[in-house]
Amino acid sequence: MAADPRPHPARKIVRVAVSTALVVAAFGFALPRFASYPSVWASVDAMTWPRTLLVAVAAAGSMAAVWIMICSVLPSIRLREAAAVNLGSSVVANTMPAGGALAMGVSWAMLSSWGVSTEEYILYTLVSGTWNVFARLGLPVLAALVLLTDGRPGTGLIAAAAVGLALLAGAAAGLSLLIRSESFALGAGRALQRSLTVIFRLVRRQASFDIPGSLAGFRSRAGALITVRGWRITAATLASNLTLWLVLLACLRGVGLSQGQVPWQTSLAAFASVRLLTVLPITPGGLGITELGLVGILAAGGGHGVSPDVSHSTMAQVTAAVLLYRAVTYLLPIPLGVIAWLTWRHSPWLLCARSGAAAENHDALAGRCQDARSATSSRHARR
Repeated sequence: MAADPRPHPARKIVRVAVSTALVVAAFGFALPRFASYPSVWASVDAMTWPRTLLVAVAAAGSMAAVWIMICSVLPSIRLREAAAVNLGSSVVANTMPAGGALAMGVSWAMLSSWGVSTEEYILYTLVSGTWNVFARLGLPVLAALVLLTDGRPGTGLIAAAAVGLALLAGAAAGLSLLIRSESFALGAGRALQRSLTVIFRLVRRQASFDIPGSLAGFRSRAGALITVRGWRITAATLASNLTLWLVLLACLRGVGLSQGQVPWQTSLAAFASVRLLTVLPITPGGLGITELGLVGILAAGGGHGVSPDVSHSTMAQVTAAVLLYRAVTYLLPIPLGVIAWLTWRHSPWLLCARSGAAAENHDALAGRCQDARSATSSRHARR
């Protein structure tokens, strides 16, 4: 008898319970130990209009950078479509435990309605996800190098940078071998197939997939895409991560914290460390973990953060800046995503109208990718 493919209800309950407990502990017990919520609100309420505008511009630029990154991997869609799919999937990812899988379903539904094929979507998901992980692993290294200009980096950041550098080097080497070596791709596929088959047997699920065949197809398509647009994808991914950090920096300056109180180098180190910490989605959108991590790192002493004997008002400003940052990067996309989803469902013509030039650009890119794929295949055949 075939195993039931549905996950056991107890696992869902445990997952939701753990996620909820972490969020409640972070906001109900941990964060108030740094500053009370009334003092936090007072810091936000004291912001001037120019500083509020600075935060708004930074947040808008960060969202636009993500949309441009999506277009760099999926050139067949336009910026308005990238915005809709990003915001629409964020609603699920930011509100549901383990919402990443459901968010992928929302993305696929929207993109497929605009003519994106299954192969294109899988390639987009794998390449954008891989580049985003590369960025998360590389940011602590960048932050450690930047802090060298302001003194010796803290032990925690050095450890994060070392871990990130090791994982980044291993991941980059593995991806390079996967794309360049057919034998490595087949071997890796067979090994992964065996491992997943054992895991599926242990959880009593039916394994019906062909990992070696999938990797071989991905290798061909990814190699062509990276050859044609690799530098654009890299630049766009780096920009999307750095502009997100600039939102944090704008919030710190917006609530009145100066360079002398919280240096920009420290904010980059805190941002990089937390981005690495939240690679695995334990809570929806890293809720609770991100806030507590940022406040804790920014409030740490050691010469690179807020002094241990800092006043209560400054600690309230730090906490206010972090919560403001999360409000504009985590909470704001939720209502915007609802609007994007409703627009896609009920007024799709506002999103998917295409011009002849867009179709010509897509056809031209497809031709260049095909040429790159043929050239890669020819080189491997000569070898």
